[in-house]
Formats: sequence, structure tokens, C-alpha cells
Amino acid sequence: MTVFRNYLNEQLKDEKFAKVYEAEKKLLSIAIKIAKERSNQGLSQTQLAHKAMVTQQQISKIENGQNCNILTFLKVSKALGLNINIG
Repeated sequence: MTVFRNYLNEQLKDEKFAKVYEAEKKLLSIAIKIAKERSNQGLSQTQLAHKAMVTQQQISKIENGQNCNILTFLKVSKALGLNINIG
């Protein structure tokens, strides 16, 4: 882990890399928040998808940190009663 941490710290010195890294870190943080809240509410991915009017595959993508559009994040967040700060 130390080798990776050292490598990451070195890469973060590059301004472009640091900017992209922080953006991805925010998206992953939102994904984790959504997955935890779904679990806390006792919902399956399918149940949440129905409630948010998206597909189960979109829920899975969000929870696995894969790319999805902002509208999907907003629909899912609203269905869970979450306030998501993207900025």
C-alpha cells in the first residue's frame, strides 16, 4: 500500500491529474452514499430502480462507480430522499 500511496502522491503533483482525481473521488463518494442509503432503506437495486424510474443496470453502474449521467444520479438521489452536493 505504501508503494501505491507514494505513486499517487507523485501523480497528484500534476495539476491535470489532481483535478480529474478529485472529480472521480467526488463521484465515487456519491456512489457510496447512494449504495449505503439504499441498503439502509432495505431496498433492492430493482426496487430502487422502479422507484427512481431507471433501470436496475443503471443502479448497479452507480454503485460500482461506473460512468452514468447526472440526470440518473438526480433521479436516484430523489427517490432515496438524498440531497447530493455535486459542486
